[in-house]
Amino acid sequence: MLQEIVTEMERRIMANNVKIKVENLDLYYGDNHALKNVSMDIYENKITAFIGPSGCGKSTFLKTLNRMNDLVENVTITGKVSLDSEDIYAQKVDVTQLREHVGMVFQQPNPFPMSIYDNIAYGPRVHGIRDKHKLDQIVEESLRGAAIFDEVKDRLKKSALGLSGGQQQRICIARALAVRPSVLLMDEPTSALDPISTSKIEDLMEELKKQYTIVVVTHNMQQALRVSDYTAFFLVGECVEYGDTKTLFSYPQDKRTEDYITGRFG
Repeated sequence: MLQEIVTEMERRIMANNVKIKVENLDLYYGDNHALKNVSMDIYENKITAFIGPSGCGKSTFLKTLNRMNDLVENVTITGKVSLDSEDIYAQKVDVTQLREHVGMVFQQPNPFPMSIYDNIAYGPRVHGIRDKHKLDQIVEESLRGAAIFDEVKDRLKKSALGLSGGQQQRICIARALAVRPSVLLMDEPTSALDPISTSKIEDLMEELKKQYTIVVVTHNMQQALRVSDYTAFFLVGECVEYGDTKTLFSYPQDKRTEDYITGRFG
C-alpha cells in the first residue's frame, strides 16, 4: 500500500514536470505512414533518448518537436505536440520563435563558414541584438556552456572550420545555446566523432540537463544507457516502448524491445 502511495506521488510530480507532451501523432510523407500514433511525455531537465534501427522514424519524430518537417514537401501531420502546454502546430505559432525555444544540433557538425565568434553571435543578431558588449557576453556564456571557451578564447576571430570535428560539434551546441532555448534536440550528435570527442559531448549533455531539456537520437544503445534518463524504442514508425532508461534496458516489457537491445535483430 505504501509503495502504491509513493508511486502515485512520483506520478503526480512527474506530471507537473512535462515539458513536451505528444498525443496521437501521425506523420505521412505522401502515402508513406512514417509515424504511427505516437504519444509521449518528455520531462523537463531530463535527457530522453530515442533508439531503434535505421529508418524506424526516430529522427523524423525528433524533427516534429520543432517543426523541422515543415521544410519537407508533401508532409501531413495529425495529432498534437505541446510545449509548456501550448500547441506548437497551432496556426498562430511563429515557427522562427519556436525554433528559438527548441534548438537543434545535427549529426554532422555544420558550423557556418565564418569566425567562431560570428557563428555564436549569428542567432542573437538575427533576433535584433546589436550591442557589442551584449554579444560578447552571449558568445562567452554560450561557449562556456558548451565547455569549449578555454579551447577557443584566443582564436574567436578565426574560422570555425579550422577546428576538429569534436570542437566543431561543441561550437554548434554553443550556437544553439546562444538564443537561449529551453529544449535542445540532438540528432545523433556523436556518430561522426571519435571516442574522446564522444565522451566530451556526453559529459556536456549531463551538465546541460541542469538548465535544458535534452532529447537525443542515438544509434548507440550504450550511449542511451550512459546518458539518458528516459528511453523510447522505435520500430517501423511506432513507439514500441517508452520509460525509465534503466528499467527499459533491464526489464523490457515488449518482446521486440528485448530482441533489439539484446542484438537479436536490428
